[in-house]
Order: sequence, then structure tokens, then C-alpha cells
Amino acid sequence: MKILVVGGAGMIGGHAALYLRSRGHEVSIAGRNPPAAGTPLGELEFLRCDYIANDLPRAVLARFEAMVFAAGNDIRHLPPEQDATAHWQRANAEGVPRFFAAAREAGVRHAVNVGSFYPQARPALVESNAYVRSRKLADEGVRALASKDFRAISVNAPFVCGAVPGLVVGMFKAYTAYAEGKFAPMPEFAPPGGVNFISTTSLSEAIEGALARGENGKAYLVGDQNLSFQDFFGAFFRAVGRPVPPVIDQEHPMLPDSAIYFGRGNTLYYAPEPGETALLAYRRNDVIRTVGEIVAQYRDGT
Repeated sequence: MKILVVGGAGMIGGHAALYLRSRGHEVSIAGRNPPAAGTPLGELEFLRCDYIANDLPRAVLARFEAMVFAAGNDIRHLPPEQDATAHWQRANAEGVPRFFAAAREAGVRHAVNVGSFYPQARPALVESNAYVRSRKLADEGVRALASKDFRAISVNAPFVCGAVPGLVVGMFKAYTAYAEGKFAPMPEFAPPGGVNFISTTSLSEAIEGALARGENGKAYLVGDQNLSFQDFFGAFFRAVGRPVPPVIDQEHPMLPDSAIYFGRGNTLYYAPEPGETALLAYRRNDVIRTVGEIVAQYRDGT
């Protein structure tokens, strides 16, 4: 298939784009910023667009049989001094379905939205958290567009970890340096609680599975491993040959409370539905291996 990956210069979209290319698809990427120099993403056609502005011309969208959307906004994209609720509404609840509608009108036949796990894994957060609510509305708005000529599917993922060759992901570079002890005298610890994690490899496989075999109008809750935050941070420490840090019940400088919507000290664990996992055909138990891959990329400041 000829596939457009929106958000393809980032970690999730970039990994998906390269994976889909490796599977024989013809892949282009789109977003506000071109891919970083020196990455394999630079080998792909890049189309500059802002999905919120819905500024990709219909004639350009019409070139593609399929679209993968990996550009939804989260806390990292919140503009300073802007009302958060209004931003989530504009960027996610309104912007994402509007862009999918433009793709449908242009003749795109298959579309996968990479969404958030929160609305399915912890639905009580929808009422209390504007970000989670915006993700639910984006997901529902996308799938409401499904028709016999437009397959619209959501793949809703938990915390994602991964690496793309040559692409610097600031968070994981910092986690590696933290595990190496380079942020001393910052205390070394993990917050209590935990969550489900998935690797970019598993997620890319699930995206391809959704494109190929997903049920039209379906939202798939994907996931891999339930890990405590001590397990997750500890995997970075083990990978650099250092002891696993203790758990301390205080806000973590590398994982602030604002990023843990279900609350520090709580867990958000679940098991993906086995039939859906088999249908999408994505690997499991891949997170710790992926942490090793991340550390190998950033070790000693590289």
C-alpha cells in the first residue's frame, strides 16, 4: 500500500513508518517539522503540514491509499500560558476527526489512529481529566467516519518506549543519563505505582495488523507488560550495570505527577484481549529488550 504516516518524524510515527517500509509498503511522512538529519527517516518523502490547521491539500491526500495518524497532542505539546482544556479540545477532540474527514473526502481507503489507552483502560478519568476526555472524543470522532469506503480504526496504546536510529528522544536520553548517575546530586529513586508499557516495535506491528486485518470502526486497546515504575526505571539502571533504585513516595523529577493521570502511587494494569492481540499479531514481553536498545543508543552521551 501507499501509506502516509502523519507525525512520522517522531518516535512512534517514525518507527511505524520505517517498519511499514520494511514490510514492503511505499511510505511518506508528514508533520510540522522535517525528520532530523542523519536518520533513516530522511530517506522518506516528507510533506509539511499542520493537522490542526487541516492544511494538507486534498490532491496530496488523494495520492495515498492508507494513512497512519501518530500526531495527537499530549502534555508535551501543551503551549505555554494557554488554557489546557481549550487546547485539548481544539487539537484532539476537534482537530483529529477533522483531519480524518479530509482524508476520507480525498479518497483514502484505510486509516489508523494511534490513540491513548486511558479512555478504555481507566474510563473514570474521562469525566475528571480534560486531556483524557479529548482523546476519547478524538477516538470516537475518527471511528464515526467509518463507512464501506473508509476503514477507520483506532489502536490505543499505553506508555510507549522505543528508539529510532539517529533520532534523539529527549526523555529516553535523559533516562539513560539518569541511570548512569550523570544527574547527581539528583536523588536516584522510582515513584510508587506502575502502568502498562509497550515497545515501538510491538506498536508498529499492531498498526500494520490494524491496517491489514482490523475491524472497521473498532478501537483496539493494545499493551504489552505491566511494570512498576521501579521495574521500568530499574531496567535502565540494570542496562548500565548499576543497582535498581529504591521506591520513594515523592514527585519524581523525570516523571512528574502531571504525567501520571491516574495518580502517583496507583497502578494502571491490564491485559490486552487475547483474540485482538492475535488478530493484530504484535509481539509481547518486548519492553525490557527495548530499554536495552534505548540505552545502547544513548550510552555515554551518544
